[in-house]
Amino acid sequence: MIAKYGTKFARVTNVAPAAPTGGACPKGQGWGRGLIGPALSLVVLISVPEALRADQPVKVPSGQTVTLSEVLIDDSGDGPLARFRFLAPAIARDGGTVDFETASNDMADLCVQLVLPYLEQYELDVASVVISMADREVPFGYADPEATQFFESYRPQDGGCIWEPF
Repeated sequence: MIAKYGTKFARVTNVAPAAPTGGACPKGQGWGRGLIGPALSLVVLISVPEALRADQPVKVPSGQTVTLSEVLIDDSGDGPLARFRFLAPAIARDGGTVDFETASNDMADLCVQLVLPYLEQYELDVASVVISMADREVPFGYADPEATQFFESYRPQDGGCIWEPF
């Protein structure tokens, strides 16, 4: 659950916009207060190195095509949480070639090779990281029964990623 105050969002350039937990608001409604003041939410725009651009695949051990969809930063109650959302069409249950175990290894690699340097580069101090893969675009906070989605949670510690069960 996002705290009423103190929410931060990060948007990577050339990527889908960040949305708060629960998805986007209905048109004409706002999410309330951010760090700046009573009527504003704090949005942090972060430029991304070329290797992280949405139109560029990210290399993973399995060789599947994975692209960064968005990065979201929010408060998990235990401290800041960074969500790295990836598109990975090869995990589709119908016609996909990558199973959960393989995707899980890819997510662990993404945490060390991409997420940790990203957090360091943008001086983001987070308590945990959630990496997700989806076979198609799914708006954050919404369910899509047709979509295949995998999630893993990690705690950044001592230059590594410690896997944490949900």
